[in-house]
Amino acid sequence: MNHTPENSASLSEVHQSVDTTKNRPRWRKLLAFFGPAYLVSVGYMDPGNWATDLAGGAQYGYTLIWVLLMSNLMALLLQSLSARLGIVRGRDLAQANRETYPPAINFMLYILAEIAIAATDLAEVLGMAIGLQLLTGIDLIWGVSLTVLDTFLLLVLHRYGIRKMEAFIISLVAIVGASFLVELLLAKPALTEVAKGFIPHIPDETALYIAIGIIGATVMPHNLYLHSALVQTRKIKRDDQGIRQAIRFNIFDSAIALNLAFFVNAAILILAAKVFFESGHTGIADIRDAHMMLDQLLGNKLAPILFAVALIAAGQSSTVTGTLAGQIVMEGYLSLRINPWLRRLLTRLLAIAPALLVILIAGEEKVGELLVFSQVLLSLQLGFAVIPLIHFVSDKQTMGTFAIRWHVKVAAWLIAGILVYLNVKMVYAEAKDFITSSHSFWGDAAIIIAGIFFLFLLVVTVFYPLFNKYKQASARMHTSKASLGELTHPNYYKIALALDFSQQDQSIISHALSQGNTDTEYILIHIVESASARWFGKESYDFETQKDQEQLDTYVALLKEKGINAKGVLGYRHRAKEIVRLVKEEKADLLVLGGHGHTGIKDWIYGETVNHVRHYVQVPVLVVQ
Repeated sequence: MNHTPENSASLSEVHQSVDTTKNRPRWRKLLAFFGPAYLVSVGYMDPGNWATDLAGGAQYGYTLIWVLLMSNLMALLLQSLSARLGIVRGRDLAQANRETYPPAINFMLYILAEIAIAATDLAEVLGMAIGLQLLTGIDLIWGVSLTVLDTFLLLVLHRYGIRKMEAFIISLVAIVGASFLVELLLAKPALTEVAKGFIPHIPDETALYIAIGIIGATVMPHNLYLHSALVQTRKIKRDDQGIRQAIRFNIFDSAIALNLAFFVNAAILILAAKVFFESGHTGIADIRDAHMMLDQLLGNKLAPILFAVALIAAGQSSTVTGTLAGQIVMEGYLSLRINPWLRRLLTRLLAIAPALLVILIAGEEKVGELLVFSQVLLSLQLGFAVIPLIHFVSDKQTMGTFAIRWHVKVAAWLIAGILVYLNVKMVYAEAKDFITSSHSFWGDAAIIIAGIFFLFLLVVTVFYPLFNKYKQASARMHTSKASLGELTHPNYYKIALALDFSQQDQSIISHALSQGNTDTEYILIHIVESASARWFGKESYDFETQKDQEQLDTYVALLKEKGINAKGVLGYRHRAKEIVRLVKEEKADLLVLGGHGHTGIKDWIYGETVNHVRHYVQVPVLVVQ
């Protein structure tokens, strides 16, 4: 765990890792921008959305398809604003909040964001567990427990870069889309009836409640944090033309990806309308009930299998993007970075614990209520992501000529108002039901205090940016004056070199020599990693240790022949920790080591070495590729 610099890049390990500035045909340049919105789109088709889609289709047929379309248009506008923030200012939403709001408010916003991410992960855990149960028949409690095994999936995907991660997510999205396409072909809905569903119409109050649920579950707050960071994985030309091109291509990316999400949600609603509504089974709203009835009503064994497979793929894709959002939120708000696997494990445990407790204490039949509760928690956070975002992209001081136009601003505030109103209304209804059924004074008091705090924080979020200038001058566009101060050339008198006795050593030594002067001492470090050395440390004197010492002595002797002051030091056991220890022990003022550039197991080993060392040494680190 360590604190990141105030101006550190969002998702620094993949920041600007995809170069879009090369001269390529227009279609290839467009494809280079495609990807971030697909990672975002999975949040719009995660298991948390399925219940509202099923309920809408089963109870009202095709009537509420227009609500899905309207929700999708809202999401498209807000996600395009999120992408604009990341492209123009080079800030994700969490970083922009930290630069704007006071520390106390900032911390509260961070806590709400973390709760929202935990709630999102809870929905994904339950969705995947239910999918596993439907597909294999295992108990739900074991399905929930098994979801912890995907904790390290993101860590593995990180090794292969952002493009491979995007390809993995797109593959899962394709599985979900293909599954429901086949489901629709099996169900054979009447297209004329489906078309009528695009005409706005609310039959009764219950339909209005379901419509509110659909809209409220559409825009996920963590997606706004995520999109503003993911667009920064593209390296673009930082002139007006390059920025405009990036904004335009990301709008295309968002439109295609979110329309795929719309297709999935619409397919769930249409499937429920055709199979359940038309057969009179209007009470279907639970995912497991829907799975069971598909086999009976369609008379096809493939339909329920595809339903379960799609549910697992939706949950698995969402779990990766949820972890990325958690990393962005923690680093952006707190300027704090922890290892991805630890971040993943903490988030997953926060989701598994309540799921296991509910199953053990109340039984599997209460899982549906827990899924609804997770959506209520998400609703609490939505306004605190949407409102600051609109403030940031509307500000001409920081966005320059890329600030949104007045008509876009009006549309954005209208959408924000609708979303906040609907979510406040839903939360109020849940709180009212709780207070009505509760006979606990302290429980009622806690709900009322939480409501007052919620409204206070909402008011501050809306009005604070209107009366305060942004703190960070570095975030402003087109700064008129800039000064680098007095530049001095650093002198290094003790340079440490981490060597692995490969062909890369020559390059490492050459780069190290270029940083020194005639008075510099060079400390050659090599870590012995034999089984004996790992166990006995410096007490070991096995064959590998002897050969490594001979090789190190040879390097030192060759350097001394050239008049270079050098000495060799062997380390033992853990490679990264030993390099850090020896650098500190030898009081080196610069470390030079090799970057990985390997595949397979070496990529894992050397990638971890560089990452660990650069976080724990207190001197500059030069990584030689």
